[in-house]
Amino acid sequence: MEAPLVLASRRVVTPEGTGPAGVVVVAGRIVDVVGLSDVPTSATDLGDLVLLPGLVDTHVHVNEPGRTHWEGFATATRAAAAGGVTTLIDMPLNSTPPTTTVDALERKRTAARGQVHVDVGFWGGAVPGSEDHLDDLAAAGVFGVKAFLCDSGIEEYGCFDPAAVGGLLARTARLGLPLIVHAEHSAVIDRATRAVAASVPEVRRYRTWLDSRPPEAEVEAVRALVDAMRRVGGPVHVLHLSASDAATVVEAAQADGLPITAETCPHYLTLAAEEVPDGATDHKCAPPIRDLANREGLWAALVAGTIGSVVSDHSPCPPDAKLLDTGDFVGAWGGIASLQLGLPLMWTAARDRGHGLAEVAAWMATGPARRVELARKGAIEPGYDADLVVFDPDAVTTVDPTKLHHRHPVTPYAGRTLSGAVRTTYLRGSVVARDGDVKPAPTGQLLRRGAA
Repeated sequence: MEAPLVLASRRVVTPEGTGPAGVVVVAGRIVDVVGLSDVPTSATDLGDLVLLPGLVDTHVHVNEPGRTHWEGFATATRAAAAGGVTTLIDMPLNSTPPTTTVDALERKRTAARGQVHVDVGFWGGAVPGSEDHLDDLAAAGVFGVKAFLCDSGIEEYGCFDPAAVGGLLARTARLGLPLIVHAEHSAVIDRATRAVAASVPEVRRYRTWLDSRPPEAEVEAVRALVDAMRRVGGPVHVLHLSASDAATVVEAAQADGLPITAETCPHYLTLAAEEVPDGATDHKCAPPIRDLANREGLWAALVAGTIGSVVSDHSPCPPDAKLLDTGDFVGAWGGIASLQLGLPLMWTAARDRGHGLAEVAAWMATGPARRVELARKGAIEPGYDADLVVFDPDAVTTVDPTKLHHRHPVTPYAGRTLSGAVRTTYLRGSVVARDGDVKPAPTGQLLRRGAA
């Protein structure tokens, strides 16, 4: 019989709170959480280091196959393991082909198999004309269906008219799948973009990009989604919410009993428009990073529970696509790579606001796992996978891009001093990363919705 792994710490984060405990693991599963007096002498004593559940990141653009030179399963999952992320869900773009058919899904699974250092699941995608593939994608185990209400920036991934999204929602509702939405309204963006262009914009100024994606674009898109939900039902999840005014629309819909949820990202909670230097295109993303007052509104929505999860929206690209040499915010690719940095970023900001690691775990592990119905992920409880993170909350680190495992060392956090460091990451009870070094043999599994 396999000897159990026992991890003991004076600070173990469970759904009941944070306190001293021993976590007993057998065959990759947590079988018990016991008091320290019941911990055997053979236990690994973590002392005051914190034991957290492995993070669940449900918004990652791995980009393989087709754009593996942007990222890839090997590099993305190494970054995840080093950062304490033990499960990620891959987005249906920017891979080629996008995951709008079962054939494309199987190509992804074939590309991922044998490369993943953490567990990986897949979102399905929908573009105009692909709706007839949704039944097969659901049967194949995607975790939901992603759609855009504005230009995705990828030619092969078209968007839906916000006024007509109810038809798509009716289909995903019938299949029992959440519709996950890039919620910016195309008509609002078109008007704002024309207004910016008419002013002869300075392309190196961050304000030029910010003005082209106003908060109203998110507000109107979320309103369109809520209107569709009232007509046809079905769950909706708002991706990477950046405008606090849009969170107010989500809150009102939730109060009315509608099954709408929302996420935000570390960059919206830790960066601010006022702080973005001219030409710093490593800060460009869509929706954009907004001002300080908006950032505090997002924190309020997160603490209140209106926003239920914090995920990376890890969206890397080659450095030349960021136009770092010219600093052109209009032409640069929009996306921030932060998969490896999420936990210390959030802990630094949360601790400064008086929040604890139990709240961070709820936002970054439990909440995302519940959103995708992963019943054995996101918490330290008997019966759950032993996906665990040993975290030193008092460590002080400086972000060095050369030590990041994702494919391209481009990050807006370069040189930033952060609180906390991931010491060890366990996947089903086995060490996959320690102090930034990732074990060479990939041991992650490919996940399907509804599978045990």
